[in-house]
Amino acid sequence: MSSDTDVSLSSYDEDQGSELIRKAREAPFVPVGTAGFAAVVAYGLYKWKSRGDSKMSVHLIHTRVAAQGFVVGAMTLGMGYSM
Repeated sequence: MSSDTDVSLSSYDEDQGSELIRKAREAPFVPVGTAGFAAVVAYGLYKWKSRGDSKMSVHLIHTRVAAQGFVVGAMTLGMGYSM
């Protein structure tokens, strides 16, 4: 008989925590980019109350650009690291 029907169950025994750790080791800048994005968004929400006379839409655009910049920077560093 062929071994096509034999499936190794070792890949299915991995729980979510160990899978997350394994993937973070394979691509270390993905969690860095995610954490940075969350930090920029949290800082933007914290500063939302003290935005002064600027419009809310301008504040949200600046927060979005900062968060996207952090993620793109992390992706660029990750590509440089992998090369």
